[in-house]
Amino acid sequence: MSIQVISADYLEAYRLRIHFNDGTEQVVDFAPFLTSHPHPQYKRFLSKDQFRRFYIENGHLVWGKDWELVFPVEQLHRGFIPA
Repeated sequence: MSIQVISADYLEAYRLRIHFNDGTEQVVDFAPFLTSHPHPQYKRFLSKDQFRRFYIENGHLVWGKDWELVFPVEQLHRGFIPA
């Protein structure tokens, strides 16, 4: 069985509680990635309104209509996104 995201809840700032199909959950802070990543495409997600517009598609946590921001599910499952 591959790990998939089944739901996520916004907590505060850039933190989400992410629920997985294996029954586990992780709180992930996306701030280090968003504040240090040099690509301008990602900077728009520093707007909390934009950040809160995530959705789940095919077991992935996604932002933007064309998957503009998406992270490997394995990283989310470990609870750490490298900056």
